[in-house]
Amino acid sequence: MNKFARFVRPATIGGALVTLAGASQAAVPEVVNTALASLSTDALTVAGIVLAAIVAVYAFKFIRKGL
Repeated sequence: MNKFARFVRPATIGGALVTLAGASQAAVPEVVNTALASLSTDALTVAGIVLAAIVAVYAFKFIRKGL
């Protein structure tokens, strides 16, 4: 019985905290949603440019070693 209680109490407390956190979220204005969507698009663009730059550097290094 002691082993069971040791695992049930933390799970119960965690479940209660998750429920309270979900219930305490306030409504977000539409302006914030559109700003976050725009930020996500910009971040993906920057990440793509950085990835292309890294690939270009490694390709350049590979070509230099081959010659």
